[in-house]
Amino acid sequence: MMGTRCSGAALQRNMRRAAFLVVAMLASRGARADAPKQPGADFIDDARLLYRIAACGDGAPLDAKVEKIVERHCKAVGERLERFREVYFAKGRAWFDKVVPRDVPKTVVYPFGGGDLLSALVAFPDATEITTISLELAGDPRRLETLGPDALERDLGALRAEIGGLISVGSNTSENLSAQQQNDLPGQVSSFLLGLVAGGYEPVSMRYFTLDDAGDIHYLEQSEIDDADRDAAAHKPRSLKHDWKAPVFSTAFANVEIQYRKIGETQIRVHRHIAWNLGDPYMGAHPQLLRHLAKKGPVTLLVKGASYCLWRGDFSLIRGYMLDHLAWMLSDSTGIPPSYARVAGMVQETYGDYDGAFLEGAQDSKADEAFIDLWKSQRRRALPFRFGYVDKDKQAHLVVTRPKG
Repeated sequence: MMGTRCSGAALQRNMRRAAFLVVAMLASRGARADAPKQPGADFIDDARLLYRIAACGDGAPLDAKVEKIVERHCKAVGERLERFREVYFAKGRAWFDKVVPRDVPKTVVYPFGGGDLLSALVAFPDATEITTISLELAGDPRRLETLGPDALERDLGALRAEIGGLISVGSNTSENLSAQQQNDLPGQVSSFLLGLVAGGYEPVSMRYFTLDDAGDIHYLEQSEIDDADRDAAAHKPRSLKHDWKAPVFSTAFANVEIQYRKIGETQIRVHRHIAWNLGDPYMGAHPQLLRHLAKKGPVTLLVKGASYCLWRGDFSLIRGYMLDHLAWMLSDSTGIPPSYARVAGMVQETYGDYDGAFLEGAQDSKADEAFIDLWKSQRRRALPFRFGYVDKDKQAHLVVTRPKG
């Protein structure tokens, strides 16, 4: 109904937003005008607020009360990000251009990729659709505008700690990813927007969604989000894994779609993050993800820092999907072990050096021994940077897995 946007809670929300940004920020580069109208509530205003304050993108003016806080935050983030760009976007570009074939699918799937749109953009800058999957829910973007200066400074500091590994070596710890679920700033969304900043992209729209029984996307309308908020107020949301911290926001904000574009270009690309437990018990009881992924056809796959889950028997469903649909895959040693790859008709090519698993619990296993033998069986191919886990001797390594022929 006309006029309801500026009444009650909506009016208070708009006033809080005004305390952060000038009107020019919300209309910058005409993103709203260029984006076609689509189903579901669009949180592009919140995305742009996070893009400016948490991810340090854009130079739009801020309210004086928060400008110094954000300036300090962005100085610390900017220094790390500049070093990251130099290593991966600049010096590393030649390696990726040489190793990644030009004809790999532009649809990328990144299982166990919590918060890490950044690495996908580094490895596959021509991708038009990127899907990351992890235990972490994307996060509620609306909380930023409710924070006072002290809370903002505290939460930005927590965010820097949580994403420190990501913007240093492109990898995060499970502890940091779990902790993001309880920050007032949405850790996953903030990390994704940081990846856009690093790669020179900007968000165009941001919507949340669920997967129906057929695996198709259903974008959430505001009324559905309101219902989920009420449910979360009555029943505390649970995490997707028993030892993961429970989210402090409703499950409406589990899965996010961010449409984005290269600054100065018009082509719209899509990143989706899906919060899902990739273990067999959960996947068997919730088959919607596999149905969704299968509809993409052959894909480019990325796996790194995946805690060696794909070595285990209880991750057979996601591993089977990957082997059935991969056109080309880049991973560290937490990817698909050689025994599974060979049976599926794959070949694997090694880069860097590998003498054993990084995590002690994975060392001396059959998969570990197989990877050691794989590296020994091939000529050494150079890898000038770390991209994912190192091995037990802190050596950088990667492996390409692809179908024979």
